[in-house]
Amino acid sequence: MLKNIIYIIFTLLIWLCPAIIYAQPNGPGGPPGNGPGIQTVAVPYVTAKIVQPIQINRLSDLEFGDIAAGTSSNGTVIIDPNGNRTSTGGVVLMTVTTNYNAASFTVNGYPNAAFSIVLPSSIDIYSNSYSMLINNFTSNIGATVSVLNALGQANINVGATLNVDINQSPGLYSGSFDVTVAYY
Repeated sequence: MLKNIIYIIFTLLIWLCPAIIYAQPNGPGGPPGNGPGIQTVAVPYVTAKIVQPIQINRLSDLEFGDIAAGTSSNGTVIIDPNGNRTSTGGVVLMTVTTNYNAASFTVNGYPNAAFSIVLPSSIDIYSNSYSMLINNFTSNIGATVSVLNALGQANINVGATLNVDINQSPGLYSGSFDVTVAYY
């Protein structure tokens, strides 16, 4: 009778405990020890949450606008991440009906997550067989790592420097570049 009561109590304890308990005396097949003992094992739950992938979408292109190449020296046209345009050397910036702006992107992902941005070191743009180098890519986030806001969003503006050779051949020059983002 006492043996049955102990069995019922022990069975209830096993069902009511959050961990599963195994009793095994030390001995053959049991854990090493100095004599009889009881081994207990806790079984935790395992979880994993897959979050939405980070995405980047282009809102506007990087446009340097209309430019006159210098006839006495090379020059550059600089678009900063805020969309301001300046020049150096012999380049003349045309101001009549010209569009210029920084490239802009939206980044969407997991709220408050850190992400990295990778910009190219340089690219070439072409008009027929003629080319111009674009380098010194910069962004408004400044560093290569930033954080998405509480809604899981960030805005990135990208500027760069266009290198214009002396007597650069007239034409519409175009090309493309990659902006890569990843969770950090």
